[in-house]
Amino acid sequence: MTVYLLAGGGTAGHVNPLLAVADRLREREPDSVVLVLGTAEGLESRLVPQRGYRLLTIPKVPFPRRPNGAALRFPRAFGRSIGIVRELIAEHGVDVVVGFGGYVSTPAYLAARRAGVPVVIHEANARPGLANRLGARWAAGVGVAFAGTPLRGAQLVGMPLRREIERLDRAASRAEAAAYFELDAARPVLLATGGSLGARRINGTMVDSAQRIVDAGWQVLQIAGGTAEASDPGVEGYRFVSYADRMDLALALADFAVSRAGAATVSELSALGIPAVYVPYPVGNGEQRFNAAGVVAAGGGILVDDAQFTSDWFASEVLPLLADPARIAEMGRLALGTGFRDGTERFVALIDAATEPHA
Repeated sequence: MTVYLLAGGGTAGHVNPLLAVADRLREREPDSVVLVLGTAEGLESRLVPQRGYRLLTIPKVPFPRRPNGAALRFPRAFGRSIGIVRELIAEHGVDVVVGFGGYVSTPAYLAARRAGVPVVIHEANARPGLANRLGARWAAGVGVAFAGTPLRGAQLVGMPLRREIERLDRAASRAEAAAYFELDAARPVLLATGGSLGARRINGTMVDSAQRIVDAGWQVLQIAGGTAEASDPGVEGYRFVSYADRMDLALALADFAVSRAGAATVSELSALGIPAVYVPYPVGNGEQRFNAAGVVAAGGGILVDDAQFTSDWFASEVLPLLADPARIAEMGRLALGTGFRDGTERFVALIDAATEPHA
């Protein structure tokens, strides 16, 4: 019986691949113990127990970015977090720590190293975070979602995907998907999404372009997000929703996509062979642009800066593309060539290698 401690959380980008791996471990080894290390504040505090896993929490101790009071308190608080994780490793007899980045991963990696427990890392973004850059220095295995990710010992495994995405038969699910979203399965569908919180630029440009897209013979499924300022344009063939609980059906229906370039989104679209216009999030360290670089270079996607994604740009660059089914089909084929449906299995193989005797 193997005891796994999976460390990560805070955002969906860390939690979703963690849960995909946890599910696979539990599925193939029902007698194994899968524990998750996170914080009480992150998304994992809701999603992990919902999925039936035990969540062990430690205090959130962000790395200080500037010299202030928090920076002075950091060494003691961080050391305390490492100590808590080391106690948890000993108490539960943890055999391997599997990290996905985020606040809790750094103390987990350091505690595992001190306890002599192997560490295996998954990095979802093409530009790795601080925690995984540190842990990769001594990790027994490092899996990355995108080629060229600069981590020591990196092996390209792809993104661990949810089972419903991994097994999705888009053609077989199209009729069900069209009925679910009240669209016509016989007409092409453009999927527009900015993620769970939405993207103001994507939402605004899509709504402004609504009539022209429909006039071009396409339907639109726009998932606007929870904080969207845009509203339904009221055009026939244009489905405007705030959330989609069945993203598998949204992806089954999509013949083309407009989206942010988060690691999970790029990985899912590529794995399913859906061509896309990627509009990277304009704030932060720019990792979204790097996430989309591979599929764009292969010809399976188009990259445009947030500020340039206007209705005029859409009319000149995307509308002619929507009128060219052969090019869209070719883009889909090229996107598929950069994606992985078996990222979960490939990453679990790295975990197996680390836990084998004399690995």
